[in-house]
Amino acid sequence: MTILSQVRLLSLTIAGLLLAGCAAHRDTVAAADAAAVETDVGREATPPPAPPAPPAPPAPPASVGLAAPATAAPAGAATLDSVSVSGSRMRVSAEAKAIAPGEPGRGHVRQQAQSGTLTAGDYDDLLNPGQYARYAEGYLQGRAQAGLPFVDTRSPLQVRVLGKDGQPLAFANVTVSDSRGRSLRLPTAANGSAVFFPRLDGLAGRLQLAVDADGSQRIQRSVDLGRPGADRTISITLPVAGRAPQALDLLLAIDTTGSMGDELKYLQVELDSIVTSLRRIRPGTDMRVGLVVYRDDGDEYVTRRFEFTGDLADLRKQLGAQRANGGGDYPEAVDRAFAEANGFDWREDATKVMLHVADAPPHAERAGAAWDQALSLRRRGVHIVPVAASGVADDAQYLMRSMAAVTQSRYLFLTDDSGVGLPHDEPDVPCYVVSRLDGLIERVVASLLVGHRVEPQPEAIIRRTGDYDRGVCRPAERPRIAR
Repeated sequence: MTILSQVRLLSLTIAGLLLAGCAAHRDTVAAADAAAVETDVGREATPPPAPPAPPAPPAPPASVGLAAPATAAPAGAATLDSVSVSGSRMRVSAEAKAIAPGEPGRGHVRQQAQSGTLTAGDYDDLLNPGQYARYAEGYLQGRAQAGLPFVDTRSPLQVRVLGKDGQPLAFANVTVSDSRGRSLRLPTAANGSAVFFPRLDGLAGRLQLAVDADGSQRIQRSVDLGRPGADRTISITLPVAGRAPQALDLLLAIDTTGSMGDELKYLQVELDSIVTSLRRIRPGTDMRVGLVVYRDDGDEYVTRRFEFTGDLADLRKQLGAQRANGGGDYPEAVDRAFAEANGFDWREDATKVMLHVADAPPHAERAGAAWDQALSLRRRGVHIVPVAASGVADDAQYLMRSMAAVTQSRYLFLTDDSGVGLPHDEPDVPCYVVSRLDGLIERVVASLLVGHRVEPQPEAIIRRTGDYDRGVCRPAERPRIAR
């Protein structure tokens, strides 16, 4: 059985989750149009006629073949040596969070969430460094608030660690220090790589690298960033066998304000499917699941946390007890939720993933604090995987996209190809391919565990935009946000 088939239940679950997000988007527009429909539809009126049946979902994609290789990735295959990251743009009125928190919009008819319907694309910022720099600089111009990051993807320093058998070595320790005494330690991911951003990380000049794992002899190297043509991809072999992840810590971090009711409801129903599919990614995977839910100051609570556990029934009970309410304005307590995430007992020898399900940014004055918490998670080797609901606007997108980039993860965006929900703006990227959301998530989850990038099969691609070549874009024009 391939990894694709093994994670299909997870992917279908998340697809349904974001289908529910479209319903939340629809709530906002319905509230704005309430005056026009009040004579026909109301919360206390006779139930309206059943809505037309939703369009049939796209045909299931063919198997993509995600089985973890016993040896190095096949020649010609794109690998996470390039580190897979993606980004998007989904805008909706910020007032969405302030309209009847926790309540359906007037005239709104809830539809049963169905998995495997939504379509999505992704964009790899590290494979398109110049285009990402223009996007980031364009966004940051005119933003006066302090603490917003700039992840300069044009000049990363990548340290790749291999075992004596030539296989990637996950969870090795890589420490980089400079002559001024500044240092940063990162663990390697499933592909054996740790990626540093000298400008973001405050590293300059001649750097010293120190690498070790499992008590092995420490290997040291030096690299001079100031030397023209300096090699910024360093491979180091340790005298131990390569190692692939055999454990997974999954944390669900969920915005539970009123506009997120549909997403929360879906997770409450489908947590079993998520966990079951993750346990099948690799036979014998040791998995734990944790939960953080958050709202905002002045609500019933700001954060609630439920520690990592292998007892799915207990965690499902805790999740089922949560309700979406509160909020009332656009920003939420994202920084507080991320601080809670840093308090979990993440295992050093496990692939660490945080699914951040949200539709709003932190408060402007707390954006820097949220970013600092994301950097702390990065130092622990946590992949932050933003799952953006339909209400995500510019500020939320920028931070979520930056968090995904710096933790070697992906930022996903919905498209209109499914015909579900109200229109989403085209993303501010020059090229991408559209596939079913469940298939895209399968590839993301597989990449974090097996350590190499996987592209969709041609028959799984619904639509192409721009000149796309295995994640690399050759744009005809610059992204809109950079103009």
